[in-house]
Amino acid sequence: MAGIYIHIPFCRQACFYCDFHFSTNLRPRTEMINAQSRELELRKNYLGGKRIETVYFGGGTPSLLTASDFQQLFDVIRKDYTLDDGAEITVEANPDDLSNETLSALRKVGVNRLSIGIQSFDDEVLKALNRVHNGTAARESVTRAQDYGFDNISIDLIYAIPQQDDALWTKNIAEAIRLNPQHISSYSLTVESKTMLGKWASQGKFHPLSDDAAADQHDLLVNLLEDAGFEHYEVSNFARPGYRSRHNTSYWLGTNYLGIGPGAHSFDGESRQYNIRDNRKYIASLEQGEIPSTRELLTLQDKFSEYVLISLRTNWGINLEILRLEFGVNLTKTHADYIAKLRSEGLATVADNHLVLTTKGLLLADELALNLIVERSQPGD
Repeated sequence: MAGIYIHIPFCRQACFYCDFHFSTNLRPRTEMINAQSRELELRKNYLGGKRIETVYFGGGTPSLLTASDFQQLFDVIRKDYTLDDGAEITVEANPDDLSNETLSALRKVGVNRLSIGIQSFDDEVLKALNRVHNGTAARESVTRAQDYGFDNISIDLIYAIPQQDDALWTKNIAEAIRLNPQHISSYSLTVESKTMLGKWASQGKFHPLSDDAAADQHDLLVNLLEDAGFEHYEVSNFARPGYRSRHNTSYWLGTNYLGIGPGAHSFDGESRQYNIRDNRKYIASLEQGEIPSTRELLTLQDKFSEYVLISLRTNWGINLEILRLEFGVNLTKTHADYIAKLRSEGLATVADNHLVLTTKGLLLADELALNLIVERSQPGD
């Protein structure tokens, strides 16, 4: 089992919070698709012939591509890779891009899952984030996609926005539930230094919500979605039964994947590869038949650290037996006092040889994981 991620580095305009690699210059789109097609060809042996069970188009804004762009990339994938008949094929989309023509084209090339970047249904909040669409377009994009036969739809929402109090956040969640998607991803607004929000924050013109206020909105989200039948299976992800994101879940389970495009990452089990975050240099290199990337060989410590960091964010948690067998670490012995502290404070449970964070603990997942990693003793029982 393996997956392919294709990064589409184009957007119509820059959202004030976004720190992903993208450009608002769409002119080199054709050259970019040609370069990505070439990278797919050059790296066809990277996954060792493993069957491809997920393909994910992320960005940026993949829904800006034309039908022929998607077809070109799929032609290469189907020629050089073994694509499973039941593969999950996801495209991230902005609501304003999901016209009847686009939805029809996506269905024809085999896309069977949409991840729609709604973020909010409130027009004032959307303006504050510098989103292109409005609330009406957000609602219509979901119902239109459903009318076109898409029955695996995820929507993104953002909380901890200063313009969005608890009442408005509750209203947004209710609106999302009413639209009946199969999956919801929800992220706390973070202020990255290189974004517009980061610039304003450094100038004292933007003031993020407090951690306590953000935690309250996270609790609202979890309670309302679980009451509506969603499974909270990762810190930021909720799914109807049977509709977890197979692609993202494969990341969290350590499955190999190939990343295509500028800024994309790849993982083959032993190393990570990072493509250059520069559209022009990426295209120029691929035109010469070269992949502009850096490879990092993972040590046992790297693998241990990643396993702890990633697993603690999920509802299956850390498999303590895997740590013992694969890394020679017995956490219940080396970190007995710390684990007892987590349990007594209601941050974690231990059952069936798994250390799992509670809803309260998930808000601190990265911090708690780092404590486990920093305090890690040498491998051994």
